[in-house]
Amino acid sequence: MTEFRTKNLPVTERFGSWHDMTTRALIPSVVRSDHEADFRASARVLDLGGVQVSALTYPSLETRRTTKLIRRSDSESYQLMLNLRGSHRILQGGRDTTSGPGEMTFYDTSRPWQAWASADHNTVKGVMVRFPRALLPLPANKVDQLTAVRLPGRAGTGALLSGYLTQLVADATAYTAADDARLATCTLDLLTAFLAHHLNAAASMPPPTHHRTLLMKIHAFIQQHLGDPDLSPGMIAAVHHISLRSLHRLFQTQDTTVAGWIRARRLERCSRDLADPLLRSRPVRAIAARWGFTDPAHFSRAFRATYGHSPQEYREQHQ
Repeated sequence: MTEFRTKNLPVTERFGSWHDMTTRALIPSVVRSDHEADFRASARVLDLGGVQVSALTYPSLETRRTTKLIRRSDSESYQLMLNLRGSHRILQGGRDTTSGPGEMTFYDTSRPWQAWASADHNTVKGVMVRFPRALLPLPANKVDQLTAVRLPGRAGTGALLSGYLTQLVADATAYTAADDARLATCTLDLLTAFLAHHLNAAASMPPPTHHRTLLMKIHAFIQQHLGDPDLSPGMIAAVHHISLRSLHRLFQTQDTTVAGWIRARRLERCSRDLADPLLRSRPVRAIAARWGFTDPAHFSRAFRATYGHSPQEYREQHQ
């Protein structure tokens, strides 16, 4: 991960350094801003080997990707911008689109564009993904229908992708080189599912991509419903419109069962709460119930088998 903050530089060098950094680390473009005299911006660029994810914060500005720049440096990539604050307007391929917080814009670095970012509370904030066009397993002529189109990021596959990208860059310092390939695959799978959904082309996704994306959706669903004591394999299969057998087959790649995965995630949440000083006054029974364990004796046995101590002993050690 590369981190860049203009506040660490002399005021007169901030805008020029930002322009140079974006040209070198992101994509060459012409940048102009009314805030060039004191340009306060930051970037965290996570390079996963072909797939690049960047958390960006900057004031209002204008960018242009010209035909001349494309001839000089064509990475043959797609970019997707997730807006977290402010708005982005882009002109590309005859389309003129503006997206706001919680929305995404998809565009092609091999085609000219002109774009404007408008700040809210002094800054624009977003997460940008850049990846080679060749890595997207969808028909290029169909994908072109989505360039410079406003895409929702608050529901369905959009919410799944938005949450993943936000968390991915937030935890960037915790990853190792060995994580790169796996994270790149996860990122591409979610991007493919998101774009295919908006193309109504899910059937064109390769089976491995479809299976991995479905598994990630199921993982997210389980995490969101851990506190529901009725959470079960049957419920999960029904919600995702698959058979119970298909669900169990998906989890064979995880070296665990569906119930085992649910139990492990619930125990993780319980251990976190037991170690939290702010929750010291909350009874162990209440913490267990919060995360779906309705039988205190069963919870105590499961916790001891996993952590080697009773819940109360674990709490005392971690307080």
